[in-house]
Amino acid sequence: FPGVYGVVTAAKSARVGINQYLSGYLAEENIRIREKRIEFEIFQPKEGMSEKVLIEYPSFKKSLNGFTLMAEKGDIRVGEVLGVVGANATGKSTFIKVLAGIIEDDDRSVKLNVKVSYKPQYVRAEIEETVESFLRKINPMIYSSYVKTEFLKPMQLEELMDRNLQDLSGGELQRVAIVACLLREADLYLLDEPTAHLDVEQRGEVARLIRRFALNNSKSVLVVDHDIYFIDMVSDRLMLFEGIPGVEGFARSAKGMREGMNAFLSKLGITFRRDEDTKRPRVNKPDSRLDREQKAVGEYYYYI
Repeated sequence: FPGVYGVVTAAKSARVGINQYLSGYLAEENIRIREKRIEFEIFQPKEGMSEKVLIEYPSFKKSLNGFTLMAEKGDIRVGEVLGVVGANATGKSTFIKVLAGIIEDDDRSVKLNVKVSYKPQYVRAEIEETVESFLRKINPMIYSSYVKTEFLKPMQLEELMDRNLQDLSGGELQRVAIVACLLREADLYLLDEPTAHLDVEQRGEVARLIRRFALNNSKSVLVVDHDIYFIDMVSDRLMLFEGIPGVEGFARSAKGMREGMNAFLSKLGITFRRDEDTKRPRVNKPDSRLDREQKAVGEYYYYI
């Protein structure tokens, strides 16, 4: 139980250990560590999404500390969650900062003219303040039934309200930052690596929160993350970043989920299958039968 006690087991095989953790029951030790099992859903790539455009941005270039990002022109649609994937140091955070207006592109051509809420990649508590005080400044209605039901309860923030921001763990601070970002009044919400410091159960809750928020409020959300399953859960379309890490990056325009996942994973040369027991995505062994079979038909992720 977080903050109360922990359980350490003998070593298990990776598959058995992960599956027992997800089930919430340690068979050999006869200990239940969670009331409910963590279940993975199999999502079909989303189709028939909104065509109404919130913003269009031009192709642009940004040079920064010896690194150059080149972005194709693109758009973000009303009510969609746009996932962003790519290798480290290929410009994802730089791209999101340009959209947020924190930095300007080289030609100063990106002008969104919409209100933006931004959660940075690295979250820090810079002032001594309680969680309640911090969130109340952002949205005075933090104790409304809507905010409690949609934000505080799923993110387990009710028990943190009297805590000082500077005393929170990385995961607790991350959850506060996600809620703070979504509680701001804006047209476009930008979240850079919202799953950092979160466990698998919390990541699922964050994905569901973001999807509900976008759908119920017709808000547009752009999410940068490295968790493939999280991106699959949360996204309507996908942006792919390519390039030479630390040297140059290329931001491609958004694609549908199937096309985007196949393009991304084909660059990495890996395919995924589903675990028979938990349905969690698992990387296929290179050159295994399934790996060869999926590559032959060009299905790197959505393969049943």
